[in-house]
Amino acid sequence: MNSIHTRVKSKRTEHHLGAERDHFDKQQLSSISKAINSTETPVKEKHARRIILGTHREKGAFTFWSYAQGFPLGTSSILCWKFCHVLHKILRDGHRNVLQDCMRHHGSLAEVGKLWSHLHDKYGQLVSLYIKMLCTKLEFHVKHSEIPPNLEVKDEVLERTAGTDINNVFQLTVEVFDYMDAELKVAETVLRQLNSSIAVTSLTSGQCRLAPLIQVVQDCSQLYHFNVKLLFKLHACLPPDTLQGHRDRFREQFNSLKTFFNRAREMVYFKRLIQIPRLPDSPPNFLHAAALAKHVKPVVVIPDDDDQQDDDDDDPEPLIEVSDTPTPSLQSQPQVDIFDQAFGPPNGGFDERDLQIESLKSELELLRAELEKVKTEAQRYVTQLKSQINSLEAELEEQRMQKQRALVENEQLRMELEVTRRRNAEQESLQSTFIEAEKKAQATEQRYNKLKEKHTELVASHAELLRKSADTVRMLSATQQTQEEVERTKQQLSFEVERVKQEADMKMEEQKFEMERLRRELEEKMAEVNRVKATLQSSEMTSLERNSNLTALQAEKERLMRSVKEKEAELSSLRQESQLQQSSLQQEREKSSRELGELQSKLREKTSVEEQMKKKLLEEQFAILQGTITEAENIIQDAVAKLDDPLHIRCTSSPDYLINRAEATLSSIDKMKKGHTDYLRNMEDAGGLLRSLTQFSHLAADTIVNGSATAHLAPIDQADRLTENCRGAATQSLQYLKDLKSKSSLQRADPASIRVIVQKILHLGQELRPKGMDIRKEELGDMVDKEMAATSASIEEAVRRIDEMMNQARKDTSGVKLEVNERILSSCTDLMKAIRMLVIASTDLQKEIVESGRGAASIGEFYARNSRWTEGLISAAKAVGWGATELVESADKVVLHTGKYEELIVCSHEIAASTAQLVAASKVKADRSSKRLGVLQQASRHVNEMAANVVASTKTGQGNLEEKESMDFSGMSLIKLKKEEMESQVKVLELESQLDNERLRLGELRKKHYNLAGVPLDPVSEQNGDSPSLDNTPRSLTASPKPSKPPLGRKPTLTQKPSIPSKPSFK
Repeated sequence: MNSIHTRVKSKRTEHHLGAERDHFDKQQLSSISKAINSTETPVKEKHARRIILGTHREKGAFTFWSYAQGFPLGTSSILCWKFCHVLHKILRDGHRNVLQDCMRHHGSLAEVGKLWSHLHDKYGQLVSLYIKMLCTKLEFHVKHSEIPPNLEVKDEVLERTAGTDINNVFQLTVEVFDYMDAELKVAETVLRQLNSSIAVTSLTSGQCRLAPLIQVVQDCSQLYHFNVKLLFKLHACLPPDTLQGHRDRFREQFNSLKTFFNRAREMVYFKRLIQIPRLPDSPPNFLHAAALAKHVKPVVVIPDDDDQQDDDDDDPEPLIEVSDTPTPSLQSQPQVDIFDQAFGPPNGGFDERDLQIESLKSELELLRAELEKVKTEAQRYVTQLKSQINSLEAELEEQRMQKQRALVENEQLRMELEVTRRRNAEQESLQSTFIEAEKKAQATEQRYNKLKEKHTELVASHAELLRKSADTVRMLSATQQTQEEVERTKQQLSFEVERVKQEADMKMEEQKFEMERLRRELEEKMAEVNRVKATLQSSEMTSLERNSNLTALQAEKERLMRSVKEKEAELSSLRQESQLQQSSLQQEREKSSRELGELQSKLREKTSVEEQMKKKLLEEQFAILQGTITEAENIIQDAVAKLDDPLHIRCTSSPDYLINRAEATLSSIDKMKKGHTDYLRNMEDAGGLLRSLTQFSHLAADTIVNGSATAHLAPIDQADRLTENCRGAATQSLQYLKDLKSKSSLQRADPASIRVIVQKILHLGQELRPKGMDIRKEELGDMVDKEMAATSASIEEAVRRIDEMMNQARKDTSGVKLEVNERILSSCTDLMKAIRMLVIASTDLQKEIVESGRGAASIGEFYARNSRWTEGLISAAKAVGWGATELVESADKVVLHTGKYEELIVCSHEIAASTAQLVAASKVKADRSSKRLGVLQQASRHVNEMAANVVASTKTGQGNLEEKESMDFSGMSLIKLKKEEMESQVKVLELESQLDNERLRLGELRKKHYNLAGVPLDPVSEQNGDSPSLDNTPRSLTASPKPSKPPLGRKPTLTQKPSIPSKPSFK
């Protein structure tokens, strides 16, 4: 009996333990799911307390992590924030084994923190910092296991952890500093997003962010004490200069911690939850060891909560074992009404008014549920809009940064490429012959070695194939023999099968014949039996018909008698029922009139409730509209703030992109006006107006920012007008949004003033577009050919005139002057020939570009489609022709001694710059691997060399012809020499002043020339345009001159000259 009793008791204990474990798992799951969710409310203390008690019960955090691994921490920032809060509380107050269980998930926590650091969310940055702090906490306490995660240890434990080695003390101090920095970073970020006003701290959204700061306060107070103790210990062992960095870092943390404690102490939310200690006015003086005695350890006090029981239906956590015997509760005892005991329930326990009350209650609950659903949907819609705005702003900022980086990298790469090309050109000219010969020898030797190896491999493979062929022949013969035997066996088996089938068919035919014969005999016998039965039945029917007729007549008589008696009884009962029905109808009529009055009153109440609900829905719709308008105002105000931002001055944009943004803004204004009209027609649906407001705010801000960026490159007058219009657009937009926010001005809100100012911005952008040539785009192709032909003709004319001048110089001059003139004119002739070869090479490359890029279009259409590139070619060709003409004029004046040698040098520089512009214009659309491009580049280098020869010849001739005066100062006295020296210095200063003034004048002339020629174009314009142009070339080569060039032989005005790049250095 004892053994049976023991087994029964053990089974009951196992069953009890299993039920208790299931109950524990359910309660843990309920507490975890209620504590960690996506609702923006603080974690309730009782749920966190149950989770902490669960860790002590199971001596670890296995259950917590098994449920926590299923949370979508990477998708919901609020859920991740509350998870970090619960994990922080578990680490501080949970079982000591919780630290090891959490350390197993350190890697996944760090990955979630990295994910949220890259996402732009209002909780994303907080979650990233909180997870980083938790990872620092885990690493610190795993390394120093003597210090528990709640940091509540005695000073002796801290001394034992630090040890006697000063290096360990130094390292521990640095780790505590890092620990404190992580805690303070979380607190500062939370407080920066909120303010200390009661309105914020009383909201659940603010309390959700402030709740984890209670644990941060507890950690920081202990860490501050650790820092003080460790720093005094370090100063007792090390010189003060060595610890200057530690003292500075402690001072920064002290100031941050004090600011944090003061702000938290002023918040209403913390006053009933925690008593925050006060720090001293100044940090301890670590240079005096006696200051340690004045240090007071800060103590954080958590008040006891007397009313921690919430009014919900959650069961309390059982802290002791509960028995299976059910405990009777007061709620299970029936409550008997005294009125019902005395008189009994009304209407036999049933009342229609109770049903009506219940139905009205159910309808009220449904309406409440619908109202909550509408609120939730509106909040979700606002959240989605805000997240979409944040993501779009982040994408816009990222694209801007990428564009800026790409521009800087492009410029750096271009400069590096130019330097590399110059170096490679110098090296290639010296080593090309040697490298080619060496490459040929190496290639021949490698080819011979490869052929030799290939021949050896072929010989070996041929022998191997011969062996495999013999083996294959043997295997093939054996396989054929086997197949023949198989074929013979198949034929024998098929013959046997055919014979067996024929025998079976014969037997089947005989059996079918026998069955047909038996079936016919059976049918004959059945027909005979049927005939006998039919005769017997006919005789019996005649007698039965007579008897049945008699019986039917008697039965009909009895039935008629009974029906007469029944009709009389029914008539009397109907008379009685009609009297009763009349009385009951009268009562029902009176009752229905009373019920009708009650239902009408309830209907009026329900109608009023529905009106209130509808009014509340309209108010919520208007509140959502106001929130969207507030966000739109912030976006436009941010754009206006960038107009005065000094960092925005370096940002530039193109008129084409500004026009694109302005047109998009005009279309969004139309949509916004339509959405406004629809909202006024039906104020229950604000979706169209919300969408159009969001689009308008972004486009208007983009137009304002790009308008300001375009004004940075525009002339002063147009830039001022464009900036004022941008400010006006912002002002009108904000005024329109202000009208939309108020119900009183909602009807009269009109975006017409915004449209007018945006149209002005659009017109200014069209005015700032670079002016094209005064010809149609269809004539650009013919214009290119004409300009190239005119350039060639001007060069030939220049060569002819130089020959005439040389012949005339030989007749008129002799000696040194003849030699100088011949040298200068010969170098000019060589330069003209080099320019002619450059023009021919550019024409050939241009034809190749047109043929490869026009496709099925005609040549004229190709030039029209790439009009800006075509204008660049025309401008460069005109500049080359003009430069050749000017060079001839200057040479003529030099030979006739009516001009200056400096004019000839300047003309040479102008020709070098013009040819560089022509090369740049030609190679913009050329293929990198084109042979004609190489020919063009070689011709360009030859032109530069010839221009250098002209400059050198001019300077040499100038030196030969100028007679230097002999400087003999032997007859002067000291005073006379001093006077001459002072006069020489005065003259030097005057010449230097004149030189500086001329350089300033040259700079202003070039600046004015660039403005008139339309040079200041930003490369962004090509990124926003449809076709590439010469804006991708260096800035000094992109300036297109005015289209109206003067005829050959006449120098144009300064505003018509081509752009002059920096002078090339000739050797």
